[in-house]
Amino acid sequence: THHYATGTPLRAGFWWPSIQQPDGTRTAVQLAPPVHAHLPLEVTAHGKRVELQARQYDQLALMAHSELRPDERSRYRQTRLRTEAYPTARHEPLREAVLYDVFGGRMYGDSPRAIHEEMVHRGLPVEHLWVVKDGQCEVPPTAKAVRVHSPEYYEAMARSRYLVGNTHFPRWLERREGQQIIQTWHGTPLKRIGFDFDNDHFASTQYLMDLDRERRQWSMLLSPNRFSTPIMRSAFRFGGDGDDAAGELLEAGYPRNDVLLAPDRAERAARVRHALGLPDGKRVILYAPTWREDKQRHRGGFLLDLRVDLEKARHELGDDHVLLIRPHAHIVEPVPGAGDGFVWDVAGYPDIMDLLLIADVLVTDYSSVMFDFAVTGRPMLFFTYDLEHYRDRLRGFYFDFEKRAPGPLLPTSDELIAALRDLNAESELYEKEYGKAYDEFRADFCDLDDGRAARRVVDRMLAHRGTATA
Repeated sequence: THHYATGTPLRAGFWWPSIQQPDGTRTAVQLAPPVHAHLPLEVTAHGKRVELQARQYDQLALMAHSELRPDERSRYRQTRLRTEAYPTARHEPLREAVLYDVFGGRMYGDSPRAIHEEMVHRGLPVEHLWVVKDGQCEVPPTAKAVRVHSPEYYEAMARSRYLVGNTHFPRWLERREGQQIIQTWHGTPLKRIGFDFDNDHFASTQYLMDLDRERRQWSMLLSPNRFSTPIMRSAFRFGGDGDDAAGELLEAGYPRNDVLLAPDRAERAARVRHALGLPDGKRVILYAPTWREDKQRHRGGFLLDLRVDLEKARHELGDDHVLLIRPHAHIVEPVPGAGDGFVWDVAGYPDIMDLLLIADVLVTDYSSVMFDFAVTGRPMLFFTYDLEHYRDRLRGFYFDFEKRAPGPLLPTSDELIAALRDLNAESELYEKEYGKAYDEFRADFCDLDDGRAARRVVDRMLAHRGTATA
């Protein structure tokens, strides 16, 4: 695990320790015969049971147990919790509680974090509950962790006054009278989403059936900017007439972006750099690409396909730069070469907003992170090696990205490295070439970013509650 996430236990499942050789290849850890008599051996690490085992006769394997006890996670018990315990709890009185869910319990961050911090700042008389999957996210003292699919999770879904999430809620969730379900979502759409998205790699009718049911449960859907409002109305069929779900589509901006404009952002950035262990005085490049639906699945996720010549980048930029690589959450492979002082694998860092705070330049492709980073006004470069394929075959765009991009579109690794080198030497050249496009991009997509989005959302939640806004 990363040194800045030392409190996070291993994910449940099998782990195969290996040794990296000087040439970069990895070999499995083999067990000497005398060791076999002592295995399996169980230890507790960060509160989770981990078993050391011999597998395939002489290979060392770690088996990390689930956070749920065997009696909690059995199919029979889960069915009972979903079909009996949850419906029964819906008839119990509502609790003055907020249940937050970010990517199914994988992290403490994004817009729900900003809403939580705003509610705590106001001292509102509510209990704060945070969904945690398999111990994979650390929750601050201001909230209480709730294990995904535990009995207390079903009860919290049924009885919390507010549910605040940034991705899909469970398909069995049914909003009850007096309950508010706030869907913050997690990005300005460049690429097509929801009912607007149709291709061979994402042809699941079940997904659309689930979305059709889920959108009717939301009380509120957030729009990050005026550009996104009609898209979200169409893609989620929400907040309009006819077949649309009748909740409120709130043009508030993204609460997560407030931190980029906060008065204490410089101090927070210094804390993040320190937590990561970054060397002083080096320019920070953040590379945050999206995922590709057509890249072969691997251990339940998608392949990392960096396309950047890391050796050349290190040679050209390593003296005065560090390269932070943040793969999309769907990617499951480690970043090659990380730990050499130049390349940093920040996949496990909890909240990408902290990384945007410290980045001097962002490299991305078609990720919605571009819309958030534009708030900072710092340079962006677009590594678009598969632009035509992605645009025309995979996802499709909502606007002419090539015309409106606030920075150069670079199709090769060599051009990307050269642009990063030139940017350091001649930042005014970037301003001269892309300043106008950048200003227009910010006007179009950051029009609601003023540092007060969380305040607006919480005001609205309290207004729906029938309480005077604080």
